[in-house]
Amino acid sequence: MAEFPTMPSPANRPVWDVFCAVVDNYGDIGVCWRLARQLTAEYRIFVRLWVDDLTSFQPLCPQIDPVVEIQQVDGVEIRRWDEAIPEIAPGEVVVEAFGCRIPEVFIAAMARSEPGPVWVNLEYLSAEGWVEGCHTLSSPHPRLPLTKYFFFPGFSANTGGLLRERELLAHRQHFEDSPASENKFWRLTGHPPPPADVLCVSLFAYENPAIADLLSVWEKASSPVCCLVPVSRALAQVENTCARPLKAGDRVQRGALEIRVLPFVPQRDYDALLWACDLNFVRGEDSFVRAQWAAKPMVWHIYPQREDAHRVKLDAFLAIYCFNMAQAVAGAVRHFWHGWNTGSVTSLQWNDFAAHLPQLRQHAASWATSLAQQEDLSSALVRFCRSKV
Repeated sequence: MAEFPTMPSPANRPVWDVFCAVVDNYGDIGVCWRLARQLTAEYRIFVRLWVDDLTSFQPLCPQIDPVVEIQQVDGVEIRRWDEAIPEIAPGEVVVEAFGCRIPEVFIAAMARSEPGPVWVNLEYLSAEGWVEGCHTLSSPHPRLPLTKYFFFPGFSANTGGLLRERELLAHRQHFEDSPASENKFWRLTGHPPPPADVLCVSLFAYENPAIADLLSVWEKASSPVCCLVPVSRALAQVENTCARPLKAGDRVQRGALEIRVLPFVPQRDYDALLWACDLNFVRGEDSFVRAQWAAKPMVWHIYPQREDAHRVKLDAFLAIYCFNMAQAVAGAVRHFWHGWNTGSVTSLQWNDFAAHLPQLRQHAASWATSLAQQEDLSSALVRFCRSKV
């Protein structure tokens, strides 16, 4: 293994290694970056975050320099994960995010450590029933004196919970109670606040034919809609609808619809975008969880998988999310979410969904309050790892 200089970790702090492979979106690194910052800020853990694609990481964290091997941001040591992993003693805990397969040479170093580190595979979030039975299951290594534990985020007390910083809900409440905070957010976007009678929507999605459908419906709507579109993968389909290239700062008026293009929103500023909107379209895992803490109506674009495996996960979440809803409200949510995730929405689906937004606002607030009664993911993970040391 190649040798690189080691940045000294502060004394009397546990060291954790978190490995993240960026697949093709921001979900994996979004979760890992949020976890690393919370472990550092709230538990005084010295986190080494190993990332194989710093260029993709940079939009979430603009302070990142993609060519630097080792750097610190927000107290987290960020290391570029190359084939030549440096000679370094593993931390007390090693987190293998989403089965990313950490290097064999690092696993061998883990086996030589005395005592060996707690090895955790942090799994993807799912509301499926089998998750509770698999949470914290162990898997001994076939050759080495190591055991890997599977840690599942989730929506019940029998899972690892969801990422939530200690002060997140208080910060949200302050934003909602403070016109100055909201005005500051709008100044950062480069756009003025929309009028009070306009439905303000954030649109963060994967490529989706339904985007064109929805923009067309909003254009002809009886009530005005302001759609905030961060520069992201969905922007190309918005450009096709507008028949022109778009960049951050642009505004397009089409009938009842105003489209505003925002710069890509760094992770630290994303919550304010969700809080400022009346409805949030989100995708993947990280923005999906943050939308729930925002306590606003939402629409989830789940990451598409082969053989429609994602549909099972979508329906598993809808089953728990809609459980206490009135039948008509739940039907509107299921109908619209299914249309959005299969790439086609109609004006009937949207109108039915929009008609129930007042009830969905109440539901979103109670849903967030209910989730907040559970232990958050970072706390559960720290507690579990301490029990294994």
